[in-house]
Amino acid sequence: MEIPAINLKAIVLVHWLLTVWGCMAWLPTSYAWVNFSVFAIGVWAIAQRDSIDAVLMFLVGMFVTIVTDIVHFGIFYPIHDFVPESGRNVFRFSAGMAILSLLLKPVSCFFVYQMYRERGGDYNVNFGFITVSRDREAYQSIDQQEEPPTPANPFNQAQDSKPAVRAY
Repeated sequence: MEIPAINLKAIVLVHWLLTVWGCMAWLPTSYAWVNFSVFAIGVWAIAQRDSIDAVLMFLVGMFVTIVTDIVHFGIFYPIHDFVPESGRNVFRFSAGMAILSLLLKPVSCFFVYQMYRERGGDYNVNFGFITVSRDREAYQSIDQQEEPPTPANPFNQAQDSKPAVRAY
């Protein structure tokens, strides 16, 4: 099954819109700063189509925002009694968009990771005892050439025959 091609512009635009809607009612400015900073890196990744570093930084930033979003929701999600009656609908909409953005981020990270690989990024990860890398045993090294089993005979002579007499 082939992975569908998702445009990086679409990922940045969707998460930007969901973050703007999520900041409408209850999330602190730190939530906006973290997410919009990562979106700025996403704009950099869009502008430089051949940059591996931009996509990698955007990917790492998306992972970081997953963690910070969970922390923000855990700390700042108000108890239902503290939300005034007049702003309850705005709060529900804002909270729903922020949670939807958080739920879509792992899927977006998967697609950004695919873009990272398409741009030539190598995904070697080494944590000491856990190693994730590409299986390169199937490839033949071009640095070391194998010796042929028999030496090449440039004059097409039989191996055990005497060399022909040369005429000058």
